[in-house]
Amino acid sequence: MADLWPGLFESSVDYISGQPTILWQTSFPRTVVILGSTGSIGRNVVKIILEHPETFTVLGLACATNVKLLAKQALRLRPSHLAVLTPAAREELKTLLPQNYQPEILVGTEGYTALASLKKVTTVVSAQSGAAGLSGTLAAAVNGKVLCLANKESLVLAGKLVRTLVRATNGVILPIDSEHHALFQCLAGRSSEPEKLLLTASGGPFVGKKWDELKDVTPEEALKHPNWQMGKKITIDSATMMNKGLEIIEACHLFGVKLSQIEVLIHPQSIVHSMVRFKDGSFLAQMGVADMKMPIASCLFWPEMAANVVGPLNFTAGLNLTFTQAKMSDFPCLALAREALALGTQQCVVLNAANEVAVELFLAGKIPFTAIPKLIAYGLETYAKHEQDFDTFDEGASVGSDVPNLLKFVADNFQIIEHIDQETRRWVRDAHGEF
Repeated sequence: MADLWPGLFESSVDYISGQPTILWQTSFPRTVVILGSTGSIGRNVVKIILEHPETFTVLGLACATNVKLLAKQALRLRPSHLAVLTPAAREELKTLLPQNYQPEILVGTEGYTALASLKKVTTVVSAQSGAAGLSGTLAAAVNGKVLCLANKESLVLAGKLVRTLVRATNGVILPIDSEHHALFQCLAGRSSEPEKLLLTASGGPFVGKKWDELKDVTPEEALKHPNWQMGKKITIDSATMMNKGLEIIEACHLFGVKLSQIEVLIHPQSIVHSMVRFKDGSFLAQMGVADMKMPIASCLFWPEMAANVVGPLNFTAGLNLTFTQAKMSDFPCLALAREALALGTQQCVVLNAANEVAVELFLAGKIPFTAIPKLIAYGLETYAKHEQDFDTFDEGASVGSDVPNLLKFVADNFQIIEHIDQETRRWVRDAHGEF
């Protein structure tokens, strides 16, 4: 199946990892851990796995605090391990499980890490929301797992670190994010030189409006995405276009391309999930209905393709596909993401932390919608003033494959990420009343 992998045949694409081993490709059932099983992605993963019990065995499920849904999933799948965010959530979960089913219940970041490191697990689905998903992603990479990655923040915060780890351990990344999975499909086995990666964006609920028209937008209005059913945070990110900004950063790390090779097109219909332009002027696009089950199943079953995951497009029903260039002046969050990537990895940590806090504040009614990019810009400006107070990342050029060295390498870098992340959140929360 070597011809199905991106970045082969002297391509300008340098994909983040090699492909799964033949043993993984041919061994069933695949043993799986799902980090973030109660979120929108995780629920779809569980649904697909329940429909194919002969293909997958779930050994672990993790969530933050939605223990009622986690208990229901656990009773269906009977994994040996569960993980939750807090001791209180663990105690509540225990009361929801019957006496004849007593899995080991782990807690916090250490619990997520332990779940992703289980020896019998070959496949880890990273579907936790936000920066909280990083620890599980890093653990899966250190342990050489096949990582079905839906947590884009893992690469925003630590793209170079993850690349170093999977190269050292022969870990594998399969991208679930619909745009990056589309690029993955379009680039698989292509020997013609890719020139541009074109990420498509629906534009969210406010497509066609100018930014200065959105100052009175309510959380309820911003959460009404026209095409996708997603969690609150990612839906707000779609409305501000920060989601697309994070995806630009993710694409650079996944495919090893320059920022100048990535463009964003507004495509309100969400039918073309992304495209690649090649040096001969031709394009390849991946199309389908707006349903995350398609890229999820594609990763879980790779290199095979599951049947009847979603319904097909009806090309005779008058499909109207439109595309416009995403202007930075209309989408300040998109411009800030490109700026952060150009400045460096640590600024991307600042960008993500400031955005997560700003979205929380907006959803809580504490800032207007248009203050979100202002707070992100404030975070970046504040970091620039204090940059000398923070350690810098070790890119790990000579880290090798020795596990103790890898674990120290991860711990040192994770500590730096946490420090920058926590300080940025403090700056933004302290200053939000000014915006």
